[in-house]
Amino acid sequence: MRLETKKEGGVFIIRSLESRMDAKVAVDFRAEIARHIDDGNKHIVFNVGGINFIDSSGLGAIVSCLKHVGREGELVIAEADETVLSMFKLTRMDRVFRIYETEREAIQAMST
Repeated sequence: MRLETKKEGGVFIIRSLESRMDAKVAVDFRAEIARHIDDGNKHIVFNVGGINFIDSSGLGAIVSCLKHVGREGELVIAEADETVLSMFKLTRMDRVFRIYETEREAIQAMST
């Protein structure tokens, strides 16, 4: 999975350069994010703005990353479109993840 990453203060931002998050990319995504977490990035904003399709494998990979972050960090979602947001709501993952309209809002919330 092609990802763009950057760090702003103590917040690590990940943006997908893929339009789909499905079984084809889920394993690579999980491994890549686990590597970043192991490198000490515990406060993560996952900007899903470029994703217009997510299936259960993709959602499972995001949940796996959340578990990998553990209690000492957090992973939040930003810029989900209606399709992706509906998947989070349908699976009730909107109760597990904090979801922000913009990346800026997510960064500010994590910085306070």
